[in-house]
Amino acid sequence: MIRTVESHTPASAPVLAAYSYCEAVTGQQARNFAYGIRLLPTPKRRAMSALYAFSRRVDDIGDGPLADGVKVTRLEDTRALLTRIREGAVDEDDTDPVAVALAHAAGHFPIPLGGLDELIDGVQMDVRGETYETWDDLKAYCRCVAGAIGRLSLGVFGTEPGARGAERASEYADTLGLALQLTNILRDVREDAAGGRTYLPADDLAKFGCSAGFAGPTPPEGSDFTGLVHYEVRRARALFAEGYRLLPLLDRRSGACVAAMAGIYRRLLDRIERDPGAVLRGRVSLPGHEKAYVAVRGLSGLDTRHVTRRAVRRRA
Repeated sequence: MIRTVESHTPASAPVLAAYSYCEAVTGQQARNFAYGIRLLPTPKRRAMSALYAFSRRVDDIGDGPLADGVKVTRLEDTRALLTRIREGAVDEDDTDPVAVALAHAAGHFPIPLGGLDELIDGVQMDVRGETYETWDDLKAYCRCVAGAIGRLSLGVFGTEPGARGAERASEYADTLGLALQLTNILRDVREDAAGGRTYLPADDLAKFGCSAGFAGPTPPEGSDFTGLVHYEVRRARALFAEGYRLLPLLDRRSGACVAAMAGIYRRLLDRIERDPGAVLRGRVSLPGHEKAYVAVRGLSGLDTRHVTRRAVRRRA
């Protein structure tokens, strides 16, 4: 069982300012994520914002215009900062608000900070321009950049006392992260190609005649692009189904947060499945009213009850 440790001691002014900075970053740069964490109580929401702001810093280094050598140096500097946070060497009056907020969050929740080391490892794979021959290869990358975020988040959420199967919560959180990342990869396939990156496994691309890549708004000539997308959608759906088993293990508001974030991505997956070519024509997204509906659905507990009923039927 993973229990959170929430202190009722008021945070100092510098810590509150640091959290405010992280929440602003989250609200501006992670709208899908922000919809979910709005449903959390304040201490958990702040901790999740600190995790996001640190993760965003790592991602921005990898995705930015700097030379690869400079990126490597910046990533190692960020890893050194993470070590300082882990060792309790960041003071409340430190000039880096993200470090202050994350250090405070890690002192109040059992956050496995090693997951952020994994994120840095994954972004270094991007900097090296690694490609992936098989799903197992891609899965290792996804575990670094997304599965680790699921496990880090679980440190904030905690599990409900006495929840059946709580010992597998970390595994489910990791799998849900993989589902979200594979959805991201499908959504961003053309954008990534424009940046010189290919994430989908080479084996899958070859199987559907897509090895030439996705440089334009139409699939490679003679390819079965629709077949490729539907194949990857089925894989993502299987990951979602497994990862959703996390929901009944969480308290109501944490479960609502996860259901909202995952629900947005599942609906993106639905859109991609209905019109595979849309990912080559532009960025597939959900309108705000649909995201709001998903958040309300998560808060109502509908997804959690559905997963629970399915689990009961399996045991019957």
